[in-house]
Amino acid sequence: LNKRISAELTKDYKPGDPVLHLQLEDETGFEYKLDPKSGVLPPLRNPDILVGENDLTALSYLHEPAVLHNLRVRFTDSKLIYTYCGIILVAINPYESLSIYGSDIISAYSGQNMGDMDPHIFAVSEEAYKQMARDEKNQSIIVSGESGAGKTVSAKYAMRYFATVSGSSAEARVEEKVLASSPIMEAIGNAKTTRNDNSSRFGKYIEIGFDRNHHIIGANMRTYLLEKSRVVFQASEERNYHIFYQLCACAHLPEFEPLKLGSADDFPYTNQGRSPIIEGVNDLKEMEATRKAFSLLGITEAHQMGLFQILSAILHLGNVEVKERGSSSCGISVSLFCDLTEVSYESMAHWLCHKKLKTATEILNKPVTRLEATNGRDALAKHIYAKIFSWIVSQVNKALSTSSKPHSFIGVLDIYGFETFEVNSFEQFCINYANEKLQQQFNMHVFKLEQEEYMKEQIPWTLIDFYDNQPCINLIEAKMGLLDLLDEECTMPKGSDDSWAQKLYNTHLKKSSHFEKPRMSNKAFIILHFADKVEYQCDGFLEKNKDTVNEEQINVLKASKFDLLVELFQDEETPAAPSSTAPPGRAKLGRSTQSFREHKKSVGLQFRNSLHLLMDTLNATTPHYVRCIKPNDVKAPFMLDPHRAVQQLRACGVLETIRISSAGFPSRWTYQEFFSRYRVLMRQKEFLSDRKLTCQSVLERLVQNKDKYQFGKTKIFFRAGQVAYLEKLRADKLRAACINIQKTIRCWLARKKYLRIRQATITLQKYTRGHQARCLCKTLRRMRATVIFQKYTRMWAARRQFLRQRTAAVLIQRLLRGYTARLEYKRLVCERKALLIQRWVRGFLARWRFRRIKRAVVYLQCCVRRMLARRELKKLKIEARSVEHYKKLNFGMENKIMQLQRKLDEQHKENRELSEQTRQMESHSATELEKLHMQLKTLQEVEVESRHRGDLVTSLQEELELVRQELEKNKEVIFIYFLKRNILFYLFLFIEHIYLSRYKMTKNIYYFKISIKKILSNLTAICRWLLKHLQAQLNEERFRYQNLLTEHLKLEERYADLRSEKEADAGQMAADVSLLLKLQRRVAELEKEKMDLQSEMDTKEEQLELEQTKRVLGAERDYEALKRQELESDNKKLKKDLQELRQSLSKGSGSKLASPGGQAYNVLLEQLNSTTEELEMRKEEVLILRSQLVNHEAFKHKVVSPTLDLHELNEDGELWMAYESLKETNRILVSQLQTQGQTHEKEVEGLRAELLQLRAELDQQQQMLSNSLELPHDARIQASLQHEISRLTQQNMDLLEQMGKQDKMIRKLKKHLKTYMKKFGEAEGVHIEQSSPENMVGESGRTVSIVRKERDFQGMLEYRREDESKLFKILITELKPRGVAVNLVTGLPAYILFMCLRHADYANDDQRVSILLNSSINTIKNVLKKRGDFETISFWLANTCRFLHCLRQYSGEEAYAKHNTPRQNEHCLTNFDLSEYRQVLSDLAIQIYQQLIRVIENILHPKIAPAMLEQETIQGVMGVKPTGMRKRTPSFNEEGSHSLESILKQLDVFYYTLLQHGNDTEVVRQVIKQQFYVICSVTLNNLLLRKDMCSWSKGLQIRYNVCQLEEWLLDKDLQGSGARESLEPLIQAAQLLQIKKKSQDDAEAICTMCTALTTEQIVKILRLYTPVNEFEERVSISFIKSVQTLLKDRKESSQLLMDAKIIFPVTFPFNPSPVALETIQIPSSLNLSFLTRV
Repeated sequence: LNKRISAELTKDYKPGDPVLHLQLEDETGFEYKLDPKSGVLPPLRNPDILVGENDLTALSYLHEPAVLHNLRVRFTDSKLIYTYCGIILVAINPYESLSIYGSDIISAYSGQNMGDMDPHIFAVSEEAYKQMARDEKNQSIIVSGESGAGKTVSAKYAMRYFATVSGSSAEARVEEKVLASSPIMEAIGNAKTTRNDNSSRFGKYIEIGFDRNHHIIGANMRTYLLEKSRVVFQASEERNYHIFYQLCACAHLPEFEPLKLGSADDFPYTNQGRSPIIEGVNDLKEMEATRKAFSLLGITEAHQMGLFQILSAILHLGNVEVKERGSSSCGISVSLFCDLTEVSYESMAHWLCHKKLKTATEILNKPVTRLEATNGRDALAKHIYAKIFSWIVSQVNKALSTSSKPHSFIGVLDIYGFETFEVNSFEQFCINYANEKLQQQFNMHVFKLEQEEYMKEQIPWTLIDFYDNQPCINLIEAKMGLLDLLDEECTMPKGSDDSWAQKLYNTHLKKSSHFEKPRMSNKAFIILHFADKVEYQCDGFLEKNKDTVNEEQINVLKASKFDLLVELFQDEETPAAPSSTAPPGRAKLGRSTQSFREHKKSVGLQFRNSLHLLMDTLNATTPHYVRCIKPNDVKAPFMLDPHRAVQQLRACGVLETIRISSAGFPSRWTYQEFFSRYRVLMRQKEFLSDRKLTCQSVLERLVQNKDKYQFGKTKIFFRAGQVAYLEKLRADKLRAACINIQKTIRCWLARKKYLRIRQATITLQKYTRGHQARCLCKTLRRMRATVIFQKYTRMWAARRQFLRQRTAAVLIQRLLRGYTARLEYKRLVCERKALLIQRWVRGFLARWRFRRIKRAVVYLQCCVRRMLARRELKKLKIEARSVEHYKKLNFGMENKIMQLQRKLDEQHKENRELSEQTRQMESHSATELEKLHMQLKTLQEVEVESRHRGDLVTSLQEELELVRQELEKNKEVIFIYFLKRNILFYLFLFIEHIYLSRYKMTKNIYYFKISIKKILSNLTAICRWLLKHLQAQLNEERFRYQNLLTEHLKLEERYADLRSEKEADAGQMAADVSLLLKLQRRVAELEKEKMDLQSEMDTKEEQLELEQTKRVLGAERDYEALKRQELESDNKKLKKDLQELRQSLSKGSGSKLASPGGQAYNVLLEQLNSTTEELEMRKEEVLILRSQLVNHEAFKHKVVSPTLDLHELNEDGELWMAYESLKETNRILVSQLQTQGQTHEKEVEGLRAELLQLRAELDQQQQMLSNSLELPHDARIQASLQHEISRLTQQNMDLLEQMGKQDKMIRKLKKHLKTYMKKFGEAEGVHIEQSSPENMVGESGRTVSIVRKERDFQGMLEYRREDESKLFKILITELKPRGVAVNLVTGLPAYILFMCLRHADYANDDQRVSILLNSSINTIKNVLKKRGDFETISFWLANTCRFLHCLRQYSGEEAYAKHNTPRQNEHCLTNFDLSEYRQVLSDLAIQIYQQLIRVIENILHPKIAPAMLEQETIQGVMGVKPTGMRKRTPSFNEEGSHSLESILKQLDVFYYTLLQHGNDTEVVRQVIKQQFYVICSVTLNNLLLRKDMCSWSKGLQIRYNVCQLEEWLLDKDLQGSGARESLEPLIQAAQLLQIKKKSQDDAEAICTMCTALTTEQIVKILRLYTPVNEFEERVSISFIKSVQTLLKDRKESSQLLMDAKIIFPVTFPFNPSPVALETIQIPSSLNLSFLTRV
């Protein structure tokens, strides 16, 4: 089986050929060798159109390879996990999360017939639910399969479907509790195995109860064979039950700290498998889900912690170590276990190490061995866990139970499938025994259905041989069977597994064909089950069957102080204690032992009894079978292992079903289906009026063997392979017809081409010959003209050459002579200049030589004088040393002389200062001068000599200074020369740089202007985008608001229903209170959602503006920042250069080398001044540009940032100085931006105002919703009923208060109204004050008959208060829409109501206004609730809109008054502002519109799928494919079926009724758009869920139907309504079915074309694409993958189906009425004579 692949014959086979010549799927050749002895040929493959069928019984060839191939194609290629096999749903585990279980899928399958849609667990659930509701019979869904096949998930989705479709009362919420039981049962009953990470280790049967209305009212769960051994032992790579690991994951939580838990590796009961973690599973989060489910089911927090405490005690019990004390005794420590269970430590430790032996006379306590103590400990742990499991199941059943008896139920059986391992024990024996019973029940049910089908069709019934497993069941459960022998051996005192095995051999070996003994073992036996042979090991059978626990240990637990633990063991009997006397003791002992034995049944007996009870339940119901298949053992997604699949298909009975079907007549066609499919094989004479006779004559001719088919009453039954034979004949006939058509068409095309080529050839010859003649004539003319041209051209060329040569000679002579003269002139000039240069050079050299000699002489003189001065100085110093005795005599004078000596050495000017200081000292110190007078006299000679020498030094210093100044002057000249040179060079560079900067700034200004233009264009685009975005947000807000109105309407309807129920039965008060609580919670949720939506919308608006402005202006801002940086860097460079020049000049002036009055200084100063002026001009330009940039940044930061730090741009303080002068520039830029966006801002403001208005309306509506339920608990019901009245009363009180405040103003205005009132006369007063109805009627009659009164008619109607109820009854309740719409003015009830309202406004009667409006609204609601037909709803939608338009038109507001005539503006309301009531009427119109859409959907929905998909509007295009046992909706036009014409007629009825009732054109367009969206969504959803509809011919059919709808739109002039756009997904789906699907270009074309379809929808259609004819090809997997690769970047919803329940937001644009109120006449047929025209 692993090597079976599909192939085709390439050469005909003849009997006796040794090989078959085949071509495999990959187009490679292969020779298949046949066995010459047996001559068995390989099984035939089904035709390509049957491959991938939804039902395996629809296959023509039914054998294992065909079944596997069909499953592989569906599972691996099409990604379809569900397949029918007769009455069985085969579900293959995909090992991947699929989006096929959402609420949209549930809605799509709800109400559909089984077989109409693709196979699904929801289809089986819907079939069970429908049969329960229709036949009033209990149903059951049997889900089976091996571990890891997905049984639990399938059962869970089945229960979710029931909970979603049926629902329950608001009080019970049973469906939530049923779903909440799943995580609890998975936690305590599921574990990780080597085959499955979430394997159910027990079986369960859940009965979901329903009431008479088919709502869920309760449930009950039964469990079977919990695997208790897993508590104490786990194999490698397996885990204990999930709850233990969840507890260990919560060990760190405060509430779990007393349990003393730790890691799962710390406990032997959880670490044996060495795999404590499951990939992708968080045990902590799973624990949270488990606790939440416990709380939802009513298990208190205290009970939960008690359960966790007992489970923790089990883990600690596993940590108990048993130690040997002697050969037959042991010791133990159980402190933690005893603390958690609150039992006696000594008692538990004692009975874990001892056992009680009972004899005839006494009771003995015997120590046990270590192994026995360990086994006893494990048995106690298993027993406690089993009690916990049973207690939790009982609590779940208690929470799911109901006081009332269920009217019917649906049972979901999730039970283990057939199991066989290397070592099989007692658990596998029980499991396989249960599967034997289920297989027997399944075989009987299949035979029953087959027999019923044959008897119904009156076909002769022939007995089919099938596998009967009753002998195998008898071997297990009959008298002296395996279970009886096992129970018997358990009662033996020394019974063992070996002795039981010997009994089995002696009893059944060679006596039962289903029992065998292994050759190499005496402790095992083999049973031949229906699925396979299984060898069971006898070890442990007795122990597991007895399931014994030490009674004294149970008694210790019963004596616990832990209440929950005691509650677990309440159901166990406690044997009476033995008495002290022997006889009574023996009597009591015998009774207690007998009672205990009766109570303690064996596990096998209990399982057999529960299994019999289950079978009785299943036999009393209608079963539905779901077989789960595990595709592979490596858990790889969408990979099918054929060997494992065949094993499971055989084990679950699928192959047996195939075998039974193939033995009979598996293919079944109705006569119409056969006629539609194979009419191409019929001859003209075989077409009869009776389809049955036609089919019989055709079959008798085509199939000679009459045993191959049978004719029933409504169907034709075929043997296996006959459909494939008929398909071959059909394909051959179509192929021959195609060849004939191709031959004829090719002949016609060839002849047409020949005639066209012949005619073209003649035409070409004619034109070619004419062309050649014309060319010859033209050539001759050209030759003659050429000769003439040559003659004149040659003459012209010769003359031209002569003139050119002469001119050239003259020119050469002239130039040569001029050149010679110029050379001579240049030579003379050069000689003169040379002489001049020589003269000046010689003079310069002479002067330069003279100066040089002069400088040398002066330098020599200086050197000589310096030498002489040094010599003289040296002499003076020697002389100064000789006067040391003078210093000794006069110490003070010596100091002065020394000071004078130093001053003379430093500079000669200090002599004068010294003399001045001396004179000052003499003047100020006369006494001192007198003392020194004598000393001065003695030293006068010395002083004179010193002065003389000082003068000599001074003269020498002056000469030295002159020499130094001369040298400095020479240096100054050189420095000034180089300085001028450098300054001129730098100035030149500076000026050049300034010009370059100016050019750059000019260029930047140009770019800046361009960027400003770009910014303006971008801002314009942003404004447009914001306009579109705000429009989308407005539509979204409308959609949400109208959804809230829908929720409010549903709540009101539900509340009204409960109110009526409460009036009928006062006992339903609790349910109403709970409903009000739920409604209150729902309203609170809606209010919260509304606030969240409003805040989210505000934040999104702000963020959107910020992000979009940032995105658009980001590039321009970066560009301008770069330009600004460049300008600033240039400016800095210029400043730096200028600073360097200033520093160099300052240095020059500081050294006094360039005098201020010098010529060089003045020239340099002028150049610097001109440069500075140029620099200032450039600086001003830079400032202007920078200010513009700053303004631009400021504009941008109005959006991006609220503040802008301008100091960053003002580095040198110049920006602030220029700021005032640049304000005008800023204003210009702002004005430009404002003028560009002015028009857009108005539109945006308008949209925002409308959005704010909608928000206000939403707030008001939400407040009304919340206030209607927020009342005290005691008066909630009564107050809710009176809420509307109290609200209106409050409004009346407010209006009365306002009226009181306006009394003074009214009194002032009464004087002005007196003259106006006189015109109406006394008759007006009578109309207002009259009270009798007779006067009212009479006066009304007089008013109508007087012409003068009509001329003064003001468009008002007056009525008495007692006639209000009569008015509403006649005008609203009893009014028939059809008569009014045909015979009277459209919207007449609305006009009448408004005219009555105008009179109440004129009379300033606020109470009448309020009553009139509220009563009208409530009466309309009641009418629509009672009569919800389309005409009534359409009629009152039109009148409600007209009433709303009248309130707007005559409100007096400028926006509405401009559409009125002057006469209509006179009729405006004067006293009351009814804007709030306009909102209420708008909400009422929205509710009526939504009710209208729902009514239209209910009418159209059953017609859409048959008309758009199933009806064959183009005859001969579609072909019916073979069907299986699951009935499909027929794909041909039957009597009574819906057609496209019926939909078009229904659309006509809707359209003309809406127009006839006077609905606005815009409203009609929105209704049509909604209808077309419903058609598109329903059709596309059915297409996505029906594999048989995805074909090329079906795409052609859909496209034709869509064209018919488009023509209908064109005929009604509704192209602009958006209805055509709503059909776009369906159009693209039809194109996708018809487009070529092979190459990469085709994939790209699909991605470009299918923009309205999501990726999931495109891939789904490609996978479902099925060829109906042989000439079509399937879509390859590689092509689908390439399409997925191209579509992977799409950002869209992952939802597969379209939401058909969406109602687009509706708007009611203002539509003023041209009808004048004073011209409206009330017909007498309305019986409204009590209304008086005013």
